[in-house]
Amino acid sequence: MTADSPARDFGATRWLMLAVLCASLLLVAMDATILNVALPSLIDDLHVGPLEQLWIIDVYGLVLGGLLITTGAVGDRVGRKLLFLSGFVLFGIASVVAATAQSSGQLIAGRVLLALGGAMVMPSTLSLIRNIFADPRERTLAIGIWAAVAGAGATIGPLVGGMVVETFGWASAFWLNVPVVVLTVLAGVWLLPEYRSPHSGQLDWLSALLSIAGIIGLAWGIKHIAKGEAGLTDWAFFLLGLLLLAWFARRQLAAADPLLDVRLFRNGPFTAAALATLLAMLAIGAALFLISLWLQYIHGYSPSEAGLRTMPAAVTLLIASLSTPWLMHRLGVRAVLAIGLGALALGFLGLALSPEPTSYPVIALVLATFGIGDGMAVTAAAAVLVSAVPPERAGQAGAVSETNYELGIGLGVALLGSVHGRVFTEHMTDLPLRGDALTDARGSVGGAVEVASELDPEPRAQVLAATEHAFDVALTITSYVSAAIVATVAVVAVWLVPRGFRVTGRH
Repeated sequence: MTADSPARDFGATRWLMLAVLCASLLLVAMDATILNVALPSLIDDLHVGPLEQLWIIDVYGLVLGGLLITTGAVGDRVGRKLLFLSGFVLFGIASVVAATAQSSGQLIAGRVLLALGGAMVMPSTLSLIRNIFADPRERTLAIGIWAAVAGAGATIGPLVGGMVVETFGWASAFWLNVPVVVLTVLAGVWLLPEYRSPHSGQLDWLSALLSIAGIIGLAWGIKHIAKGEAGLTDWAFFLLGLLLLAWFARRQLAAADPLLDVRLFRNGPFTAAALATLLAMLAIGAALFLISLWLQYIHGYSPSEAGLRTMPAAVTLLIASLSTPWLMHRLGVRAVLAIGLGALALGFLGLALSPEPTSYPVIALVLATFGIGDGMAVTAAAAVLVSAVPPERAGQAGAVSETNYELGIGLGVALLGSVHGRVFTEHMTDLPLRGDALTDARGSVGGAVEVASELDPEPRAQVLAATEHAFDVALTITSYVSAAIVATVAVVAVWLVPRGFRVTGRH
């Protein structure tokens, strides 16, 4: 489909097109969480410190989120199929770079390249769905499948990662991408239609740089401020990020052909959908990260065992995502968003109120609750965002959805992971350690377990007991903070959606 081509009926082939888009989305989404269970072997092989651990995990989501507005606009101009295929090829090349890493620096660089490739792929998937499925009912179902795959990718990442990492080592988490990339690119060349906006002008590169630098600067500042280690440079990044995003918004208001039509945020349901996506993914990103650490370090599960125990989230998320189109038709968008976001807040509250030491049945119930909330909120939000824009602006809707999706995961790890790390350090007291060993043990749960493994039985038991207590206290406090954040934003998001609002897809 070119700039001048009218929309057409693709027949049954449209479902094959959806399968190709979902295959790519699954891989990109999995890479946001697949390394959660690989951290112990990464620490051993590459001697990764606490700050590097967080960057390896969350640089992918933060950089990807920073690029999505620009790549969504590029797709509208150069063609969504071209951008999709180019991005997936880059994703495969980046996987090789990361898999062959001999240092934490190379691994982080590989993750940045993966983010660039993913940023080219992700807005293209949702915008192509907008153009392939003309019927609003079918489109909502397709978006439900899309959201189920996206959420399932994030939640089964630890399971798949655990299985391959345990058998073949952490590098296999990246080698796994390569054959999938090859097959999907070949299928995409044959099946997918091309579409570009018929009225787009030249790309505003200054605005593109402002959006990228603004989002990354803001995320950097939040990360270090939450960690409690922010210096003048970190505060400068935070404030600079805010200023750059304000400048970006001002340029978009004056532009005839904006990268992102910020006037869309005057639409209450559109803003509510953006907030819902951000909060849903922030919750599940942080939860999967912290629970993966809890399973491996506190309870000593292997990577595959830890990944298997995160499956309640994947199962309930799949069911909730596929049920949401039906629920929106029966209950309306407002009710679905309220139930989904409410479930996320209740999940965090349940985790906070659980008795110490935390037991796995509690974790399983919390994960199931997160899956329900995430599946409903993200699916409903994506349907609202896509229906709010005309077909030629579908890349913008995809960019907003995916930016909040990836930033949510990245900020969940960065913000809530940093809060957890700070509280953990404060409660690692009365340890039979000195010097570097004490610093390492107080720096992270992984460092504490590694230090304990080198001690005699009595001090080892003392360090491990202190580690479990500190981790549980930190998990409780982080869960209270998370429940408060999600509940507050949930009230705002639901307030922005009028009673009786329905997704129609008419423009």
